[in-house]
Amino acid sequence: MQMVFQNPYSSLDPRMTIYDIVSEPFLIHRNIPKTQWKERVYELLRMVNLEEYHAERYPHEFSGGQRQRISIARALASDPAFVICDEPVSSLDVSIRAQILNLLIDLQQKKGISYLYISHDLSSVRQISHRVAVMYLGEIVELAETNSLYDKPLHPYTQALISAVPVPDVTKKTTRIILPGEVPSPINPPKGCRFHPRCPYATDICRQETPRFEDRLIKGHYVACHHASKFL
Repeated sequence: MQMVFQNPYSSLDPRMTIYDIVSEPFLIHRNIPKTQWKERVYELLRMVNLEEYHAERYPHEFSGGQRQRISIARALASDPAFVICDEPVSSLDVSIRAQILNLLIDLQQKKGISYLYISHDLSSVRQISHRVAVMYLGEIVELAETNSLYDKPLHPYTQALISAVPVPDVTKKTTRIILPGEVPSPINPPKGCRFHPRCPYATDICRQETPRFEDRLIKGHYVACHHASKFL
């Protein structure tokens, strides 16, 4: 398991060259003989669309997008099966975000890596994910295949999130769902359904009983909501 962090400006040691950064996993995991380090570093840099000569430079000589490519190369150095991507494009320009997302998708197809992609950007989540889990106040409230979740969200919180995604079509009218109130304290969550203080469909059962997380309505589409059947 490896991780790609959110901020490529703080996740790379400014005192280390790119060669040292990418080869550090070899030193820690001892999975490659030292005689092979140099060629493996070059291979990893090429894999993320950087050049071999970049290995001798320092992080401050690169743009944000290039730094994130270096972070991805470092994550791949130990040949992981699972990579956590913690908001990997949130600090990048929009055009660069698309490049990094396409790179991650391409690497997944080539190497068979599984990602846990964490983000508030629902557009990028839809682009990269096969399955999506929506969390509210520290708990998963909905989990489904990507198209199923975006096309037919069964939880009111998911519906509100998706309604806020910008639509690049000026002729298409959308209705933004504005949730009332504030997010409760996760230290002292409400009784029953955690979302009920802000939910427009809340009833007495929502205030008293915690809804079960189950896929009784659509197979493989899990939701924790007493009134999910209303949205079929």
